[in-house]
Parts: sequence; C-alpha cells; structure tokens
Amino acid sequence: MRGRGDRLAGALAEAELDRYLVTDLTNVRYLTGFTGTNGACICGPDLRLFLTDFRYTERAAAEVEGWETLTIGSDWLQGIAERLRGRVGFEDDQVSVRLLGKLKEKLGEGTEMVAAGGRVAGLRRVKDAEELATIAEASKLADAAWAWALERGLAGRRERDVARATEARIRELGGDPSFPVIVAAGPSAALPHAEPGEREIGRGELVVFDMGAKLDGYCSDGTRTFATGEPGERARGVYEVVRQAQAAALGAIRAGVRGEDVDSAARKPIGDAGYGERFGHALGHGVGLEVHEGPRLSQRSEDVLAPGEVVTVEPGIYLPGDLGVRIEDLVVVGEGALRNLSSLPKELQLVE
Repeated sequence: MRGRGDRLAGALAEAELDRYLVTDLTNVRYLTGFTGTNGACICGPDLRLFLTDFRYTERAAAEVEGWETLTIGSDWLQGIAERLRGRVGFEDDQVSVRLLGKLKEKLGEGTEMVAAGGRVAGLRRVKDAEELATIAEASKLADAAWAWALERGLAGRRERDVARATEARIRELGGDPSFPVIVAAGPSAALPHAEPGEREIGRGELVVFDMGAKLDGYCSDGTRTFATGEPGERARGVYEVVRQAQAAALGAIRAGVRGEDVDSAARKPIGDAGYGERFGHALGHGVGLEVHEGPRLSQRSEDVLAPGEVVTVEPGIYLPGDLGVRIEDLVVVGEGALRNLSSLPKELQLVE
C-alpha cells in the first residue's frame, strides 16, 4: 500500500500540488487497505497520513499499511483542515460543494484547495498481480454460480427467483454479488438493464443472465445469453451477430489501442447486419474495486489501453418487445494477447 501512496505523491509534483486529500472511500481503500465507513488520506512528498474516528482506531491498526494513522476527535473537518498546507488537491468529482465550503472555513491562512479529481482513479486502472489474481478468483466464482443455476433449469421459473437464488449461491461460495443479478427472458431481455420480475421464463426464449461476484473488495462482471429450448432461426441469427461482434472486439484489444477503436470493432458487424441502432450502450468498462471504473470502451472514450487493465467486452442487440442478446467477457489487457477471465462457452447453449 505504501507503493501506491508513492505513486500518488509522484503525480502531485507534476500538478504542482503540495498535498492531496483523498476522501472517496474506494480510493482510500485502494491506497491504505482500510475497509471502514469513515476515513481520509492526506498525501504529500514526505507525508502518508490516514485519518479516521474512534470507531475505527483498532480496525485501522489492523488494516492500514504504510501510512501513519491518526484518530480525529469530535470535529472531523477541523482535524483534516489542520493538516493541510499550501496547494491542496481534492477530489472534486467526489466532494460536494457544501462540504468543500465547510472545509474551506476551517483552513489556515495560505492554504488553497485545488480541484484535482481522478488522480487515484487513474492509478487504479492498472492492476498489480495481487489484484489480478483476486479478480480472476471472483470471475471463477461467478462462473461456478452460473453452472449451479443452469443445473437447476430456467424454464418455468420466475426471473426474480432465479436471480435471488443465484445471489444466495454466490454468498454460499464465499463471495458477494458485485451488483444485483440480472435475469431477463423473452421481451424483457430487450431491456439492457432489466430488473428481474415476476414473469415466468417460457420455453423457446432467450434469457440474458448478467452477474458478477466480489471477493476481498474486487469485482467481476459477465453476461451470457441462454435459450430455454430451440429459440428459432431469427433469434439464432441475432445471437450469432453478437457473438461475431464480441470476437471482433476481443481481437482488437491490446495495449496502445484506443477504447473508441475497440468499440468500433464490435459495432461494425452489428451495423453491417442492420442492427446498428439496436446496440445503444458502450462496449465495455473497467472493473476493479468498483464494477464500473476506467478505462471506457465507447465511441466517446479518449482512453488508451495499458497492460494490466481489466475491462468488460459486452456487445448486445436489443429488439423491443421481442428479444435481446448480450455476451460479456472480463479480460486483462496485455502487450499482445489478452487474458480472458471468463470460462463459459460462447456458442448458444440450450438449457431446460
């Protein structure tokens, strides 16, 4: 964890900042290992200071690595303000205007708050070996939950019941769902972010099944589309277009490639098949301590992929009132070939 603080401190000199205040709890965890609900970091050239309140003094002693820890008393903002000097960067993408105003009232003379959000999020994009191993285990756990769910069948069960049972299975296997499981069948599958409902899954339908597991704070994310018996020629045709689009995107991923170009690689086969307007979301996103983080794979992305980044690749086609298909893998960017963390097959699987 000390090394992550050193990387952040190195970035401060380039931005001409004397100190950097980190208040987003996900970023605090990344830098220090702290998992409580109240903590902050102050980083400077020769300063690695973690602050919390009395409720978490013992937890901080057990979890925080490489940072001096300090317990703040009754006035949290005052305790922070007293330790800020010079030009202080803060996470303007996380701090509310109201909270910033209150903090400024407590600052000493000559201290200036400078909007500088995204510094830690930028560091988080590239995962180290330990992070990659944890994400891979989370993905493996999710794949095991999928296998368990399919063994129990889909047709004749309510979407909500399948989703809830799968979430419970993820917990039984030692993880937590990284987001609410999506099970969407038939016309419901045409909603990219459908919520499982009371609808009973019919036979001969496509079922979009989207889930992820979380282990030690790190997430996985994946989607497969299954068929509850023969879905028909049209459904198979749409599925094959999505499968080809995903294969094209996977083939385009490597270090140095723009997120926009990877998105375009998936979008071309879908557009050529006449479904361009039915793929309305971005191709993918980064995954780590949060299930949605940088980099982005989209038409508006300015990100350039780097080795060690973990991204989803999830093209889809959605035909309102009829059906939907999405296929999503979780992959690690490499200098050359990517590493795919998703083990389930991509050919259309017919299940009971």
